[in-house]
Amino acid sequence: MQTELSKKLGVEHAIFGFTPFPAVAAAISRAGGFGVLGAVRYTAPDDLKRDLDWIEGHVDGMPYGLDVVMPAKKVEGVTEADVEAMIPEGHRQFVRDTLAKYGVPELAEGEASGWRITGWMEQVARTQLDVAFDYPIKLLANALGSPPADVVERAHGRGVLVAALAGSARHALKHKEGGIDIVVAQGYEAGGHTGEIASMVLTPEVVDAVDPLPVLAAGGIGSGQQVAAALALGAQGVWLGSLWLTCTEADMSSPAVTRKLLAATSSDTVRSRALTGKPARQLRTEWTDAWDDPDGPGTLPMPLQGLLVADALTRIQKYEVEPLLGTPVGQIVGRMNRERSVQDVFDDLTRGFERAVDRINRIAGRSGR
Repeated sequence: MQTELSKKLGVEHAIFGFTPFPAVAAAISRAGGFGVLGAVRYTAPDDLKRDLDWIEGHVDGMPYGLDVVMPAKKVEGVTEADVEAMIPEGHRQFVRDTLAKYGVPELAEGEASGWRITGWMEQVARTQLDVAFDYPIKLLANALGSPPADVVERAHGRGVLVAALAGSARHALKHKEGGIDIVVAQGYEAGGHTGEIASMVLTPEVVDAVDPLPVLAAGGIGSGQQVAAALALGAQGVWLGSLWLTCTEADMSSPAVTRKLLAATSSDTVRSRALTGKPARQLRTEWTDAWDDPDGPGTLPMPLQGLLVADALTRIQKYEVEPLLGTPVGQIVGRMNRERSVQDVFDDLTRGFERAVDRINRIAGRSGR
């Protein structure tokens, strides 16, 4: 599964694996793919440094990258407290009432409330980059589109390629104009933030729009046959995220989440604003239903929604309140029905890819006679 892009980055397979788990990122790179660590959860520079140190010691010299969540426009001088003050009391009360309805316990006094979505903030994202550029990363990806121009320039000055996610050809063209090296065409089926266009339509549209820039296909890809289809549509690789969530190397915070993922079908996800304020595909739960209910207060725009629900989600996960417990994941979750190692996933992908290519070659051979 080699393409011009995979050869340029020095990887055996054109499979780019996004994950919040350092052990998974390292395993992806060791298996011949390109591991990409998600940085949005790291609000403390020392924590990111610790995990990059670990990855550096466990990739066996293979390349890897970092994914940040950074707005294209600078937003300076805004603190988390400033944003918190914008959250209406009615929304806070809705959260309290929902948690009370399901009997979700409070955190113990002094207990950390867990991850808060602050990685979007200018100062946090730039601090992450200050750490990351001390490491030999080969790729910087931005989940919110093109990063600021000075960040692109800084990455290029260190020989780091820059990728940006796009949900439409129009967005992809903006990335090309901004000097991006790789466009990730993320379809409607994907986990996390997505646009409205399905991968089968989106991938060739983006490929044509940004030619000759390389494109990675994302969304609804979890088999070697689907990898082959993405390359046939003109992509130079695939960007996989959801597929790694049930790998044995993944450090999921809750065993109950893993059980729900393994039991879910492809119809058990929903594209909801409940998590961050932007449409994000995730497991459908009674929590997402509550926020999507027309009789409710409605979600707040990003980043207000993420800050509003951060403590609540920490409590739901800590106490494993199953009706409310969910996670971002794509429609490919229907294939994720057993725990496997990252290497096992790669073996399955390569076998499926070979079968698909052989099948197409046989069809093409018959057509040519």
